[in-house]
Amino acid sequence: MIPTTLVISSRPETRTGTARMWHLLQRGVGFWVHRTTTWLKGTARGGSPGARIAAYRVVGPDGGSWEAAVLKAFDDAIADGVDVLSISLGSFKKENPIVHTYNNSFLGFAARLSEDEAKSIGNDSTAAPMSSHSHVSSPSGADTIIGVIDTGIWPESPSFDDKFMGPIPRRWKGTCMPAGNITCNKKLIGARYYVDPNDPGYITTARDDEGHGTHVASIAAGSPVLGASYYGLAKGTARGGSPGARLAAYRVVAPDGGSWEAAILKAFDDAIADGVDVLSISLGAFDVEKDFYLNNTIAIGAFHAVERGITVVGVAGNEGPSRGTIDNSALAPWILTVAATSIDRDFVADIVLGGNKGVIKGGGINFSGLSKSAVYHLVDGRTVSSNQNDAANASNCIPGSLDSGKVKDKIVLCENKDNYYRTTKKFKMLKTQGAIGMIMIDDIEEKVPFLYGVFPIAAVSEEDGARIRTYIKSTSNALATILPTKTVIPGSKPAPSLAFFSSRGPAMYGIEKFIKPDIAAPGLGILAAWPSNDVSVALPGKEPPLFNIDSGTSMACPHVSGLAARVKSWHPTWSPSAIKSAIMTTATQRNNRHAPITTDDGSIATPYDIGSGEINLLGPLCPGLVYETNTVDYVQFLCNFGYNASMIKIIASTVPNNFYCPTNSSSHLISDMNYPSISVSGLKTNETRTVKRTVTNVGEVYSTYMVSVEAPAGLQVKVVPNKLKFTKNMEKRTFQVTFKLTTTSSSEDLFGSFTWYNWKHKVRSPFVASSV
Repeated sequence: MIPTTLVISSRPETRTGTARMWHLLQRGVGFWVHRTTTWLKGTARGGSPGARIAAYRVVGPDGGSWEAAVLKAFDDAIADGVDVLSISLGSFKKENPIVHTYNNSFLGFAARLSEDEAKSIGNDSTAAPMSSHSHVSSPSGADTIIGVIDTGIWPESPSFDDKFMGPIPRRWKGTCMPAGNITCNKKLIGARYYVDPNDPGYITTARDDEGHGTHVASIAAGSPVLGASYYGLAKGTARGGSPGARLAAYRVVAPDGGSWEAAILKAFDDAIADGVDVLSISLGAFDVEKDFYLNNTIAIGAFHAVERGITVVGVAGNEGPSRGTIDNSALAPWILTVAATSIDRDFVADIVLGGNKGVIKGGGINFSGLSKSAVYHLVDGRTVSSNQNDAANASNCIPGSLDSGKVKDKIVLCENKDNYYRTTKKFKMLKTQGAIGMIMIDDIEEKVPFLYGVFPIAAVSEEDGARIRTYIKSTSNALATILPTKTVIPGSKPAPSLAFFSSRGPAMYGIEKFIKPDIAAPGLGILAAWPSNDVSVALPGKEPPLFNIDSGTSMACPHVSGLAARVKSWHPTWSPSAIKSAIMTTATQRNNRHAPITTDDGSIATPYDIGSGEINLLGPLCPGLVYETNTVDYVQFLCNFGYNASMIKIIASTVPNNFYCPTNSSSHLISDMNYPSISVSGLKTNETRTVKRTVTNVGEVYSTYMVSVEAPAGLQVKVVPNKLKFTKNMEKRTFQVTFKLTTTSSSEDLFGSFTWYNWKHKVRSPFVASSV
């Protein structure tokens, strides 16, 4: 038996196939070599269903492959910009020597080599052969602990099954409160709830009776569940971002949606003592205004958690698309703030128009039982008013505005511009009046898969709504039908794109601006676990579903929490700021069409929309460099608000006794915080502003980084020095970034980025320079 040798090297090995694979590694292309020829029964779904595929045929009809063609395919893949190359050639005349390749925390491969070949590599000073059967731990978040502060949890969900989980980590100090028949296991290792002393019946169990907490917990760390779906929609394998992680649920939200501030702080305090590694908080604090940080329970609790090495992930909020709508709790720089984006999956409800007028793709989730043929009469709400003087209300299908006799047995076209009645209220009214379906003109609802049940509803854009109106006017017998929703992968739209509801930055601190959110992640149409007793989301005559589809930054947040747990399991000694930096600096700014990520209206997304970009699942495991933001940075940031040392100690527990705020504490303290992004405010024409940053080497011991800058017209940006050399791990280097506004800009905010790069890593930081 030929032994497996693990090789870490800085140049190609001499075997032709291995050398070409090494060539791919140097270009940043990862790959898998598949040797299986057995097809297994089960759920048909790709490991990355949102990814694009490029095919390279090298095998002929007789099963043979031409070696030159294989090599040419490698070269073409590099030139084409392939990110991951999957090789499934099962019948090479020469056995493929490669067993595994490693391009995350080090560069190398495991290969079956003869003794002479192994010795040959061993004589190479650029390679380090290691012993046979070396293993690398899986980045699945194994044994990290994610705390979820939310509405509780439904422990019986298959997403919280503990099959194949090892013993609970000894460092876990938490508890499982049994009220409400709660039982924990090796996946769900803790559950707490908090009673309001003024209302003992407020929360009586950690069991989730709303669904939100169960949904987000399974997104963060749910166990893999094959064949998961919402009544057949989005069918596939449901798994959390860190399936190997443990979960602890802290219920602070009551059935009426309210939460007790003292309970939130107590949940933070318990989570710290219990031993969690990551805290996922899909809660907001919009009403916090006066003495912002002194009264912000989430910000205060998060600061204490971060001081003790816990990464805290929070929501940007769902108040978009207007500028400056970021959730108040998410403004804190010690919280990793998440925006919501779409995924490459659509839920489409086709509208078939009569008269051969074609098919219009609608949005929303319905389980229509209508005929596939356009045989149902279609009317415009504005033409079937119960009062001729009330056409505006009728156009919006306001309850009471439509003539029941004119809508009975018809599909009704409605607008949604009244900003008062929700679609659910309108379709219930139509159903009561005998209508058989509704087409809702709403640019927002067309993009978000709301649940409509069995009543046939489809939401369309303004453009498609105008097309339907034109058809209705063109004939005295307009016909249509609405088909049940289907899952479409890949979707027709570029993905990711920013969800319309995702709150936008900047974070405003007086006249100072700060880039928030920090990062973006999937939050639109997400399938995840749900309480199995919730009849409100069940179809008539059906058992309540085990999974539900929901949208919001609440769903985006746990995607990042799961990723943070994976990074923590890979690098257990890293600080929360190092984990945050790794996630931010490795993010992508491109969609699945290799174009810049856009907002819901098609404009290019800025850092105020998506922060550093969309999360990259593998990049944060080996970012190369990280920005360490320490407590002093955060405390000086608080000085900017005019807080004195005694006030700051309310928020931070590790402030030195002799600490005092700088005399000119409002000047540039935000810009100089050692953060992975840079915000410079109040820049005047021809004024120069310099900020400094320090990076820590967490990559290769001997490494050199160069810098590239992308600056907008009218803004000069210079980085000094332009080269950073490292000779040991955890070594730090400081650099300066100078901004100069050369002309009066028509834009208040000028966005750009700079990137430290070498042969393996790209460490990108966005910046914004705001003029006076």
